Amino acid sequence: MRVIIAAAGTAGHINPGLAIANKIKEEEKDSKILFIGTTRGLENDLVPRAGYELKTIEAYGLSKKISFDNIKKMYRTLKGYGEAKAIIKEFKPDIVIGTGGYICGASILAAHRMKVPTLLHESNAFPGKAIKMLANKTDTILVSFQDAIPRIKKGKKVVFTGTPVKIKKRNYGKEEKNNIIRATGLSENKPIVLVFGGSQGAKRINDTLIEIIQKEANKNYQVIWATGPKQYDIIKEKLEMANLNRNHIKNMKIIPYIYNMEELMNVVDVIVARSGAMTITEISNLGKPSILVPLPNVSHNHQLYNAKALEKVGAAKIILDHEINGEKLNKTIEEIILNQGNIEKMGENAFKISTTDTESKIYKEIKKLVK
Repeated sequence: MRVIIAAAGTAGHINPGLAIANKIKEEEKDSKILFIGTTRGLENDLVPRAGYELKTIEAYGLSKKISFDNIKKMYRTLKGYGEAKAIIKEFKPDIVIGTGGYICGASILAAHRMKVPTLLHESNAFPGKAIKMLANKTDTILVSFQDAIPRIKKGKKVVFTGTPVKIKKRNYGKEEKNNIIRATGLSENKPIVLVFGGSQGAKRINDTLIEIIQKEANKNYQVIWATGPKQYDIIKEKLEMANLNRNHIKNMKIIPYIYNMEELMNVVDVIVARSGAMTITEISNLGKPSILVPLPNVSHNHQLYNAKALEKVGAAKIILDHEINGEKLNKTIEEIILNQGNIEKMGENAFKISTTDTESKIYKEIKKLVK
């Protein structure tokens, strides 16, 4: 099979593309896979690191406002469409797959007009502009949330598959679990909250954690707090200004980035995070209670819709970005973590929207399109 995958921008777009590529390679070892991206996104690191070839084209998000900058971006995006067409003509794919980012518009549209089968994967509960624009030009659209299906009104074929993610549920034994916890420097005898804001960190969540530390509010629970590499030094400086040593804060482990995320997400009791599609999928697949702080000012407020998918089944509490503070977060954590019944019930509820065999379901839909 010869496959082009268009994925650009964030890890939330690129990692599903890589997971699909890996599944195709697992099933058909002789497959040839080419990625199309831009020169600006994480694809320039993640795709070559995964062992796949990447070709770049021009692609930008367009605003409705008339401005010189927008006209310039429109011209470059039209140029990108021509570049995508040339790549497709040269590579001769059996299918073109889009997993997110502005890159999908040019790549899927070019494939459609060249009579090449097309497939799009939408990770968010509220589909983005690209999906809606390309819905009637795409052979199959795959979605991560059932809620997304009625929101894609012009889709020829819309199939619920879930989002492919790296993090899986692990059934660790008691001693194995305790060893993972002890390696963080925390105790296995007190509940643990895992706090992270994605690879870039989340300033509002980070500032809220500083409030909790200053008030010594986390007496009843421990925290593993990943600040994000770009914000670690800022947090360190803020703590020092408050005469606090980050390495000697009771019930708290502060780190810039988590490299063993699968281990930690499996052993902690509650997760506090943003609500990107991949995070929601991981939380539900692991069956973990969560407190979600949707990132504001994103397209269609899609992180709020993602978070509501867990909230409506009783698996998560939502705190809006502009409402979060130390007192509110601490109160919400304690409402969950001081009642083992709450932890168990919310965890069970999270499983209600979990997905299994996602990669196999996606591969099955690809094979239906590739004659």
